Amino acid sequence: MVEQVSENFVLARLAFGPGPEEERIRLREGGLRRWLAEQLAPPDGDDDACRQRLEQTRVRIRYDAGKAPAPEYPALDEMRGLGSLAAPIDTLWALTDYKRPMAGPERFRPRTEVAAACLVRAVYSRWQLREVLCDFWHNHFNVDASQVVPVAATLPIYDREVIRRHALGNFRAFLEAVATSTAMQYYLNNRSSRAGSANENYARELFELHSFGRENYLNEFYNRWREVPGALKGQPKGFIDQDVYEAARAFTGWTVEDGSGLGGVDRLPFSGRFAYVESWHDNYQKRVLGTEFDPFQPPLADGRKVLDLVAAHPATARHVSGKLCRRLVGEGASAKLLNGAAEVWLRSRQQPDQIARVVEFIVLSPDFARSGGARVRRPLELVAAFARATGMDFVPTEALIGEMAGAGQRLFGWGAPTGHPEEAAYWLSSNGMRRRWQLVQGLADNRWGNGVVDPRSALGPATRSVAQAADAWAARLVDAPAGGAVAQAILAGLAVDPARLLDAGKPADTTNLLRRILAFTAMSAAFQSC
Repeated sequence: MVEQVSENFVLARLAFGPGPEEERIRLREGGLRRWLAEQLAPPDGDDDACRQRLEQTRVRIRYDAGKAPAPEYPALDEMRGLGSLAAPIDTLWALTDYKRPMAGPERFRPRTEVAAACLVRAVYSRWQLREVLCDFWHNHFNVDASQVVPVAATLPIYDREVIRRHALGNFRAFLEAVATSTAMQYYLNNRSSRAGSANENYARELFELHSFGRENYLNEFYNRWREVPGALKGQPKGFIDQDVYEAARAFTGWTVEDGSGLGGVDRLPFSGRFAYVESWHDNYQKRVLGTEFDPFQPPLADGRKVLDLVAAHPATARHVSGKLCRRLVGEGASAKLLNGAAEVWLRSRQQPDQIARVVEFIVLSPDFARSGGARVRRPLELVAAFARATGMDFVPTEALIGEMAGAGQRLFGWGAPTGHPEEAAYWLSSNGMRRRWQLVQGLADNRWGNGVVDPRSALGPATRSVAQAADAWAARLVDAPAGGAVAQAILAGLAVDPARLLDAGKPADTTNLLRRILAFTAMSAAFQSC
């Protein structure tokens, strides 16, 4: 039996905060199970309202003219739409051609557009749970699009065809989509991996981050594959460096059509698409996770066999489903929930909706129902929750994206392959809290041009006093009762008489006061967590 949970809690945890009334009505009338089933099986693409928002979004691009001796290009300052989101690889890959004179902001523009679309979808998408999970998977399969042009240029395809397509699907299929993506090939350097000089970066992160997890790295205990418990039966308990080295050999020849020479006059095409080069592949026998690989297998077979092994391993089930538990429930997920989610993961590993089944199990668990306030909202969640709660006509801007980076969340620009930290302590440093408060204060003041907030929008016709106004915003943002501690603390902090009437004084002064009340409510611990 599903325990009772409030609408606000469900929408705070499985969406980016409570939003339009029709969303609440769907949840209220259908119940959690029906709402969840709908959210876990969304149609491809964006809903009509969100798509329209994306089509209307414009984000500034600005740069100075190119200077000699390089070929010049004119200065630019314009508001431009999100044209890269649906662009084909041919269009995007042209940004990596350094023979064409082009400003840096043009080459990195796709990252800005994907970040802007991420914000729009978080605020306006009907398929909120998919957006929550897309954020999760972008961190799990992190690529940094802020440093290398080929990663930035192909980020729209990585977002569109890898993360969004597989966010609720089968993990084994997801792994191969990641492994063959141009963004990941460049980010973890597998595109340059050749027989005789295999690059270990991708293979190591496949084990340590994407599947088994660092907790199942056993090299400090065993340095020969035969010593690992279960390895002689082809069922090792964890992985060691030998597995990484051999897996790296299995992925040699997996590369990108980037114009590289093949010997003599032959070259790869310059298309940006995934490619397999047989002459670059190490075709000799291998051993990964106690499993023998015969020599001279068909194209891609060695790498795919590695993906098969890691996707089906119980360590992967525990690690990845455990991360999902911590994202959806919090750091205090019980052993019972963690074990149950891993069992569902393994039982569903052949199903096309494997991930959706695990998410359903987690959400319908008692742990989820009892976990209110257990998760700290990250800057993306704060921004989207604020916009959804206030009903502001939200538009993304590069200045806001930069402010979110200052608060700790660099959208599609986190350098380490780990993705942003999961631990609450990272987000709650003294500087982090100051920047988080500035984030909601800036949104309330429209500091970065994201839309005007009406501080009277939560007030009913019977609202007369400052105390009633504070109660109204506390009810809207944190589901607090009238006269609750949040509203009282805010009014005390502002040194405002609760009995003060809203029409006593200049309208502009009252509007500013209401805006401060709204911002302070969003700074409260009750809103900063969910």
